[in-house]
Amino acid sequence: MKKFYPLTLFLLLTALLLAACGGTSSEEPVADTTSADEPSAAEEPSTAAEPTAEPEEEPTAVPTTEPTQEPTAVPTEEPMAEAPTSNLTDGCVENYDETVDYFPEKTAVSYADGFTVDYFNNYKVVTVAAPWLGAEDSATYVLVQCGTPNPSGFDDAVMFDVPITSFVSMSTTYLPHLDQLGRLDSLVGVDFASYAYNATVQEKYAAGELVELGSGATVDVEAALALEPHIIMTSASGSADFDTHPKLQEVGLTVMLNADYLDVTPLGRAEWGKFIAVLYNQEADINAWFDGVAAEYEALTALTADVAERPSVFTNTPFEGTWYMPGGQSYTALLLQNAGANYLWGTDESSGTLFLDFESVFDQAADGTYWINLGFVSSLADLEVADERFADFAAFQNGTVYNYDLRTNEFGGNDFFESAAANPQLVLADLIKIFHPELLPDHEFVYYRLVE
Repeated sequence: MKKFYPLTLFLLLTALLLAACGGTSSEEPVADTTSADEPSAAEEPSTAAEPTAEPEEEPTAVPTTEPTQEPTAVPTEEPMAEAPTSNLTDGCVENYDETVDYFPEKTAVSYADGFTVDYFNNYKVVTVAAPWLGAEDSATYVLVQCGTPNPSGFDDAVMFDVPITSFVSMSTTYLPHLDQLGRLDSLVGVDFASYAYNATVQEKYAAGELVELGSGATVDVEAALALEPHIIMTSASGSADFDTHPKLQEVGLTVMLNADYLDVTPLGRAEWGKFIAVLYNQEADINAWFDGVAAEYEALTALTADVAERPSVFTNTPFEGTWYMPGGQSYTALLLQNAGANYLWGTDESSGTLFLDFESVFDQAADGTYWINLGFVSSLADLEVADERFADFAAFQNGTVYNYDLRTNEFGGNDFFESAAANPQLVLADLIKIFHPELLPDHEFVYYRLVE
């Protein structure tokens, strides 16, 4: 047994040596036979290694401190248009937004009782309570800011865009408001040019820039159609024999009925200038003008509030046997009262016209201190020629007769019938100058003159 011991020991040592040399040495690594895209089976991929083609969860993007591209905001709806700070008086809206108020400058009716103005974002509703005396229905006009959609629900209304660009005036009482607003350039037609006192209107007519249309049932419809006016403004009486608007509306022309003459208060009638200004979106301009008129009128009224003596006054002259005398609550009566006068029919409760004969007027006014508003009378001599009985009035004998024809042009246009309604403060100042000259010693007559 002892002779085999060395051999056995040798085999055992050899097996141990081979077992020890079978691993990978740190000094002589085994060659890597795997590809560059695939980690070795003997090596676990680290977290920094590239992800597999299909990760189990979508990786969360972590923004860097300096992005390679500025992110672009994507709106979820159309951007809101910038709200205007003033009304658009020239041109139309280009980027309509239903949430925008396109009339930031509004007007409110304070004295007139014949019309109202209601505002909405892109349109305004103008309502004339009674287009003529005794009218049963009102008239509604929807003024839509051009460049914006028409509203629904106004099937019975007259609808048109504003600001308007052309205007036909069928009354001289609208002209001073156009002039005040600087819009006489938009005037393209009138009823009769000879009635106009305004020098610019006369110049436009002489230059062929105005068309006469006439009035009533004989209005020149063809000429009106040729003008293609944005708006024709006229008044109405309710009688087909005298009204102009039916024939114009029949052919599709846009007509607005102005009832300024029905307003019995001086400031109320003047405020109808706002009825015209809304057509041009010039509420801010008309507000500033009217506020000045009202302030001056009220200051003059306060001036006569406590006068000790109120001279007696009567007005007008007969026409074809009838003396048309203003009622005691009429426009003229209120002016006389505010001027510090005692109107001889002031106790009458009507606001219309009284139809009197000569005898009844003479009984009441024979001793009246002042006689005003004679109409087409140039002198006392002419007055006496018209009716010799006029010379029996005390006012005729005392030379206290005044007429409102100081401003009359060569064509017969009388400014009293044109601009007086728009400027009641000037009329009132004239009347105070007549009845109480000591209160306005520096005032120069605008409309009135002494008839000699």
